[in-house]
Amino acid sequence: MYDPTVARLTYRALLGRRRALILGALPLLLIAISLAVRALAGADDQTAADVLGGLALATMVPIIGVIAGTGAIGPEIDDGSVVYLLSKPIKRPTIIYTKLIVAIAVTMVFSAVPTLIAGFILNGNGQQVAVAYTVAALVASIAYAALFLLLGTVSRHAVVFGLVYALVWEALFGSLVPGARTLSVQQWSLAVAQKVSGGELVTSDVGLTTATVLLVAVTVLATWYAGQKLRSLTLAGEE
Repeated sequence: MYDPTVARLTYRALLGRRRALILGALPLLLIAISLAVRALAGADDQTAADVLGGLALATMVPIIGVIAGTGAIGPEIDDGSVVYLLSKPIKRPTIIYTKLIVAIAVTMVFSAVPTLIAGFILNGNGQQVAVAYTVAALVASIAYAALFLLLGTVSRHAVVFGLVYALVWEALFGSLVPGARTLSVQQWSLAVAQKVSGGELVTSDVGLTTATVLLVAVTVLATWYAGQKLRSLTLAGEE
């Protein structure tokens, strides 16, 4: 279910000079803001939770997920080079699973690691805030990568749709419409973070059991459907 050649090509595509600069910009911004906040406000648990929740988890993680998830396969479909990959004796699900693993790994490295660093800068992991939001970033990375990989498979405008979901649905509607929070990867990951922190600084509108089921369901269904769409693309090309 994992092909090293596909993985190497996907890593090369995602970590090319242009995408690497984009992927690295938000983590560097998060760390710079954390340094500034710590210098101005000192170590404060509530401030750390606000910065990590509002900037890291709500903004940085989904945007990086969009870049990694859609970039793992979308450009190959757009320029037609996916045909050469599909012509190789590799099972279509293997291609999807491999690209998903790469997208998850890239999203985790560029989102969870900076979140942990920023958390220790802000309050030294007081009340487990840094670790809790890092776990949330890790969990969210899996769901985002699967969701946006699917978008990259089914649409040529995957980046636009991904940003709309991440910045409009989750950030805007999620903050204004209580019911929308139930369908939010951010809230699902916060439920896990709340369990890790064990305090009142990290909260979620979704219960842990519900969040876990939805995280698993979205990841599995998105991955499965992406494989089906890739299989259909192969048949259409052969015809």
